[in-house]
Parts: sequence; structure tokens; C-alpha cells
Amino acid sequence: MNGCKGDPTKPLEIIQTRTFSAVSTPEMAMDLLNTAISELDSNPPSFNSGIIRLEVPIQQQIEAIAWLQDQNQLQLPRCFFSGRSLSTIASDLVDESTTNGQSPSSAEQKLVSVAGVGTAVFFQQSNPFSLDDWRCIRRFLSEDSPLIRAYGALRFDPRTRISSEWKGFGSFYFMVPLVEFDELEGSSMLAITIAWDNTVSWTWGNAINMLRPKLHQASLNIENYFLLAELEVPETFVLSNNHVPSKASWDIAVNRALEMIKGSNSDLVKVVLARSTEVVATSDIDPIAWLAHLQVEGKDAYQFCIQPPDAPAFIGNTPEQLFHRKRHSVSSEALAGTRARGESKSLDLQIENDLLRSPKDHLEFTIVRENIRRKLEAKPAKIIRKLPRVQHLYAQLKGRLRNEDDEFDILSSLHPTPAVCGFPTEVARQFIAETEMFDRGMYAGPVGWFGGRETEFAVGIRSALVEKGLGAFIYAGAGIVEGTKSSLEYYGADVQ
Repeated sequence: MNGCKGDPTKPLEIIQTRTFSAVSTPEMAMDLLNTAISELDSNPPSFNSGIIRLEVPIQQQIEAIAWLQDQNQLQLPRCFFSGRSLSTIASDLVDESTTNGQSPSSAEQKLVSVAGVGTAVFFQQSNPFSLDDWRCIRRFLSEDSPLIRAYGALRFDPRTRISSEWKGFGSFYFMVPLVEFDELEGSSMLAITIAWDNTVSWTWGNAINMLRPKLHQASLNIENYFLLAELEVPETFVLSNNHVPSKASWDIAVNRALEMIKGSNSDLVKVVLARSTEVVATSDIDPIAWLAHLQVEGKDAYQFCIQPPDAPAFIGNTPEQLFHRKRHSVSSEALAGTRARGESKSLDLQIENDLLRSPKDHLEFTIVRENIRRKLEAKPAKIIRKLPRVQHLYAQLKGRLRNEDDEFDILSSLHPTPAVCGFPTEVARQFIAETEMFDRGMYAGPVGWFGGRETEFAVGIRSALVEKGLGAFIYAGAGIVEGTKSSLEYYGADVQ
């Protein structure tokens, strides 16, 4: 069911989460869910529209990424999202016989990562993401069901032509997983979500009939699940790689940008130019195994995977937050300037000081920070943020939403940030559209999730588009401001 076809002004008649007693294994959880579905189907809800999540806690911590890789044989849409830090959730413990979905007690748990296959409801259009599209997603969400979330991504620039490799994503793609595995701190959870809306000709019966064969397909035999530390990515050799643009074309684009920045006939102050590298390997590249490897390497970053039906997988390991909302509180970050980490403490400190004192990087960072500050009315300080392989100039900014619709306004106003587009935004975006020789697709666009209590989006950098048999498109970018050296930025993209 494409939820964008519904009436954005009409609330669903029921949004509910039913949590059952904890079990010791995923197999027991699936048995319990199958029984619950049969009981539901024998006495179906009388509502014309709704979304119901059935969830079973599991008394062992199992990596969500391991569960997702165990579903590799399924030809279903899938998603994965892991935040940089653990988020606290209230897990309602509800007895199977409870009919109203309310909880007599709650216990706070830490959510580590989420993996999902299949869609209870998805949201996709070829037109740019609009307020009505956001409202269509929002009608399936509720503060009382915080783990019903829509995971997905938006194009960097929805006004540009969609290339063949990005066709399956549309202008945006979000999914509420049909079958979901949540990794918690010290435990796990298996969930199934059922959604229906008679007004778009998707009844409860349609939803149940679609669900049963999908559950039959889902392999949950992960008693011998692997630890991420033991995960081995199959040995693969690169047959060829093709950079777009070439070094010569890059130099031309950078020089043209610098002429505009220095000239008096343009308002351009900064533009971010990107590079796409098409890699062809000796064997299929498994996007989930690659993502798991990135997860081990990048502990202080968001890991994500979004894969619509019959489309490549968009995966990434991004350090950059676009914004995080918790009820009406919202925060964002400014991140700019990149240096490699030093091989020793003294060299690392030397590189840090060089980054802090660099006029070029300070200018680039200030543009990003001030652009966000004006929108959130914050006063942040500049510090260094260190990641395993690189370090950046960084600042955190906070604000508050006035009303619910402000969430859409925040997303629309913060994206694209000067860190991935430039400044002024429209001048830089037009320059990119006229200059770049490939489709960014979701690269450098918002990637994350909408929820009833919380929403979180990262910026889809440090990312790749991967499909078995296709190889991969790997993306990286560089900020062009006055003082930029073309060759340093072109080869500096390899550091990312």
C-alpha cells in the first residue's frame, strides 16, 4: 500500500502497539506472532483504516544486522538504521489477552539498531516531497506507538532528472517494515506491523493475505547468529573503477566555481562538488555484509540501508546529523572541514591544530554553522570531532518546534545544508545541477526516520549504491570556497 494515496487530512481510526510476554528465542517469538495474527484474523478490527504493531521481546541481544543478512535470500524491500548513540524507548509490556493495547507498566530500554523486510505501508512519489506527503506519513504515527516508524531517504535535488540506477527510489522512499527486528541493549525484539486503509482499496483482508506468504518466506533460524567482530566480508578484487568527473573535468568545474566565487557578478560563496566512482568487482558485492563491516569500523556514525523493491541498496556510514526531534525539542549539527587522523598522538594533535587554524576550513565551517544558527536561533561554539579515520570542525545547535507541522519546515529548511550543497543554497544548487555529470540521487540527501515521539535524520554522505551483479557507485564530495586547491580536494575525496 502506498500511503501517499491516502487523504492526508483524515486520521487513521486506530494506531496500536501490542506487546507480548518475553521469550528466549526468535523462533518462539515468531510462533507467538503467528498465533496472534491468527487470533486477530478470526476477529478482525472493525475499523476502516489503521495500523497495528505486534511485538515480542526476546531475552537475548542479537545483532539486527545479523538478522537482516539472514534474510538475504528474500526478494523484499529492506531497511536498516543504527544511530550514533543509543536512544531510550519505553517498552510497554502487554499481556496477549489485553485488547486496548495499553500498558500496566513500562520499562525503559536502549534501542541499538533496527532492521526490517517487507512493507506494511510505503510512501513514494516521483514529485518532490511535500507537506501533504509528510502528513500522509504522519497519519500512520503516534506518540503512543513510538516504534512504528517510517524509514527512508529523499533525493538531494528532487528537481533534477532521475537516472536509471536511482529509478526505483523515486523522489523519496519511506517504509514501515512488515517484519522488523530491533536490537536493544541486552535484549532484542521481533515485530510484525499490519496496515490498511479502505479509502485506497487496501482492506484488512488485503493486508493479512499479503502478510502470510511473506512470513512464510522469512527465515528466522539464527540460533547460530554471528558476532559482528567475527563477520568476514568475502574477499573481492576490483576489476575496474571509473571516476565521474575525471580529474581534468573536475579541475574545469572547480576553476569555474572559483571564478564565480571571486567575481562580482555572482553571490556564490561556497559550492560542494561531488564525485561518483563506479566500481566493478570480481564477485557480487553483498551490501549488508559491507554495511556490517562499516558498522564495526564506524562506531561514532549512523549506519543505514534503504532498498526499495527491485532496486539497488543505498548504504552508508555517515557522521553528520541533519536534525533530531524529541517531541518539540530539535537539535542539529554543523560539520565541515576534513582531515585524516594522525598515526601518533602528537601527529594527530598537529593535524587538529592545522584544521582549527585553517582559514579555508574555518570559512567553510562558519558558512555551515551560521546557516543552521539562523534557522534554530542557537549560539554554538566550534570544536573538533574525531572519528576513527578522519576529524572535522563541529558544533551542535538546538531549538524548539512551535507546532507539529514545524517538523516538515525544519526538514525543508535545513536540507540541503551548506556542508553538502553550498551557499547561498539556490545559487549553489543551480551550479551543481548545471555542472555535475552524474545523478546524486539520495547521496547527500536526508536519510533516517519519522516517528510519533521522535524523528531523526542524518545526511547521506559516505555512501554507496550497491546491488549484486551491478558493483557499486561510491560517492564523495568536497567544499569549494576561496582558497581551495583543486587537486587537494579531488584526491582528498579518497580519505572520505
